[in-house]
Amino acid sequence: MQATNKTRRKRPGTSRRGKRATVQIHHLRSPCPIANLLDVAGDKWSLLVVRDLLRGRSTFNQLLESPEKIPTNLLADRLKRLEKAGILMRTPYQKRPVRYSYTLTQKGKELQHVLDVVVRWSKKHIAGVQTFTDLNL
Repeated sequence: MQATNKTRRKRPGTSRRGKRATVQIHHLRSPCPIANLLDVAGDKWSLLVVRDLLRGRSTFNQLLESPEKIPTNLLADRLKRLEKAGILMRTPYQKRPVRYSYTLTQKGKELQHVLDVVVRWSKKHIAGVQTFTDLNL
């Protein structure tokens, strides 16, 4: 995501001259929680990668098998972006060539609640929506 306006805020009770250091928070667009979530995971693919990791997929090839058919270059980019955001971590499982398995961090696992709400809303308001459970996948 492209950074536009960077906002800097200080934690209450901090100052440059005081004993506590100034805390600077850099927001990509604004301090709005929704805007910040969208900056981290609001593109077309990121939450689908999280969905698949929550469903037990863990390797690059397993993630490529998603029914949405994410292109390999975009999958690689989203995995790097989600790792940088602290949503997932990668662990090598093969040395030559190096291959990684991906797991959600606690921060990433907590997106389950967000996805559950999205699923409930979609099933209520969008005709024909089906989950993997509905499709027996």
